[in-house]
Amino acid sequence: MKKSLALTAVVLLCTACAPAANTTPVPATSTVATASAPVSLSAGSGPQAPDGTVPATIGISWDQASKDAAVDTAQKAMTDFARPGLDDKQWANDLARWLTPQATADYSAVDPANVPATRVTGPATLTVDEANGYGVMAAVPTDAGTYTVQLLRTGPEAPWKVNRLTPPTS
Repeated sequence: MKKSLALTAVVLLCTACAPAANTTPVPATSTVATASAPVSLSAGSGPQAPDGTVPATIGISWDQASKDAAVDTAQKAMTDFARPGLDDKQWANDLARWLTPQATADYSAVDPANVPATRVTGPATLTVDEANGYGVMAAVPTDAGTYTVQLLRTGPEAPWKVNRLTPPTS
């Protein structure tokens, strides 16, 4: 009982010594927002890029070597992907070398036994957007239909990496 009485006394003493809260309202100030840069117009109302143009590939040109490297990566990645009989760990490790970091995380939970394709049946073909040197779509035929493979790169000398393998729509 003495302990709880002493504790109550300490709490009351500390409460009494604490400064009172300031309840004086802060005077309202008026602020005016000013643009730090010119406002960009939306599509159809004017350019959004400086001087109204966007560089075609922002420093990455589409040459035959870029296209060949993309086709090669798409085919090799699809070949490693289309092996449903492989154990999970080996399948994921083999496939990871072709994947972006995000795709590596995404495909790490895939059970290869659920992959319907077992082999690539022909060469990959690219759908190239000449204005985008950082990405390309490849169609890779397999015994389960044609997969769409999205490839990305971070620069002109960077290797192509697979970001997504999309199964046939049938």
